[in-house]
Amino acid sequence: MNINKIADAIELDAGESIDGLRESLQEMQAGNIARETTPEQILLQQARQALKLSQTKFATLISTPVATIRDWEQGRFKPSGSAIVLCKLAIKHPDLLSDLDEPRI
Repeated sequence: MNINKIADAIELDAGESIDGLRESLQEMQAGNIARETTPEQILLQQARQALKLSQTKFATLISTPVATIRDWEQGRFKPSGSAIVLCKLAIKHPDLLSDLDEPRI
């Protein structure tokens, strides 16, 4: 991979010089990964998207502190098995969990 050629093409497309671009491309070529996304992180984000909820509203829905949702989504901690199952349900059957958010009389 010709890093300078690729960087030149990216900068031409952007219409400006991009600081650190060549270094980033070199790191990528060397296999240095700054962050990896776990399957659990993706699952949580997909569940919230299926329900069309912010982190705060999702946290309220599942009776969990919003800081915990953030920690899970940012990969600082892994969610428990029950949270994983709940997310899978939210993705496959968002209406099921959406009903929980509606007030009952």
